[in-house]
Amino acid sequence: MDKKWVVATMSTVLALSLAGCAADSNKEPAASNSKPADAKGDNGAASGGKTKIIYWTPDRHDADFMKSKIDEFNKTNKDNIEVEMTVMGDNYPQAVDIAFASKQAPDVLQINDFQTYYKKGYMAPINDYMSSEMKETFKDSLLENKNTVDGKTYTLPNTGQIWRLIYNKDIFKQAGIENPPKTLDEMVAAAKKITETGKKDGVYGFASPFKSSSGFWRASNTVAGASNTTGIDGYNYKTGQFDFSMYKDIALALRQMNEDGSMLPGVESLDIDPLRAQFAQGKIGMYINHSAEPGVYKDQFPTTANWAAVAVPTTDGTIKGASQIIGGSYIGISADSTHKEAAWKFMEYVYSDSLQSEYYEKGYGISLIKTVISSGKKPSIPGIEGFLPKRYDAIYPANPLTITEGSLEGSKWSDAFSVFVFTGGDVDSIIKDLDTRYNASLEKARASGATNIVADPSFDASKLQGKLSTEE
Repeated sequence: MDKKWVVATMSTVLALSLAGCAADSNKEPAASNSKPADAKGDNGAASGGKTKIIYWTPDRHDADFMKSKIDEFNKTNKDNIEVEMTVMGDNYPQAVDIAFASKQAPDVLQINDFQTYYKKGYMAPINDYMSSEMKETFKDSLLENKNTVDGKTYTLPNTGQIWRLIYNKDIFKQAGIENPPKTLDEMVAAAKKITETGKKDGVYGFASPFKSSSGFWRASNTVAGASNTTGIDGYNYKTGQFDFSMYKDIALALRQMNEDGSMLPGVESLDIDPLRAQFAQGKIGMYINHSAEPGVYKDQFPTTANWAAVAVPTTDGTIKGASQIIGGSYIGISADSTHKEAAWKFMEYVYSDSLQSEYYEKGYGISLIKTVISSGKKPSIPGIEGFLPKRYDAIYPANPLTITEGSLEGSKWSDAFSVFVFTGGDVDSIIKDLDTRYNASLEKARASGATNIVADPSFDASKLQGKLSTEE
């Protein structure tokens, strides 16, 4: 099996959505920069005797920027290295599994599931490649089971997704709503009022990309973490058990908005990029998503909409725990790469202060790198101010969700709640069923040694606040 077949398969199965992205120029843009992966010869050399490094990423929102930086690296590096970037589709995890199984893995890849990739042996440790200066830079930001395992480092942080409620100020004003909602009840009421006012013009109060299970977790996970002090992802860090009751209030709120007719029609088959297109056209009052949006509305879906981002609503309007920052892992070197030193030179370039500072300042992501944050520079891209870290934003410790779902019987939590949003039912029974199945799977994972994460009785999510920023 050659690499041409693998990438062709990936392009067909995974990147069909990218064809639409090329036309729409959405967040996460098409892989127009991709080349046939079999341009790499049997000895890994590119044309002209260069060492070719294959880099895979599922990120499309920054593809143009990264392509320009990779072009720069290819032209200026003194080590005769040529990097080829391929932007994958939404089924990136499956693409990675297929590539490793067929011995056609890229040399450098984005680590979007650290614990699983570690267990499968996909990543090579990078400790021996890191300079003393680089180790000093990252020493306080490495997390066990997100960057390291047993003293070995596999990936480093770069940016984090800061999650917010994104809303159209003009739509709110037209509906007579003075302020964005702080509670879930206020969100439901605002969505209903916006729809009543704007429906005649095709304007609806709320949307989330329910085409996949991300429609529920995008809208709910940050809300859950901010509303309680015990955990995120359905996992209670204090007890070491899954407790999906943390999603009850947000599930009921989403269900109510659906029953009220406050969601954009067809939302159950809506993906994130068509959602953004509708928001850019002024058809959606609000939705919940992350800090890539300023770049989206600047470069990919240019909009004249008067929009802003604020803290997500919570059950009672206060942030008891912490608003989850999704981040901690970024890129790593494939354990199967035969060009690890060359791969590291590229990885080192990507993590350089100059590239990471420019990435941050242009608004492609909120940096988690100490030297970048401490530079005093801030992004100037419109809309980014609402996403800059606040005291309540925090990175949670690793939890066993992904490992648990690897052997889970039955539907996953986000799928189960998504069904409830559109069909109703007994939410307490749904929660009980999820708790039972997830904790049974977690027990098996622990017994087999698949995870070493256990209960932390002292855990309190409010204590995570202030570690990244002290700004209120």
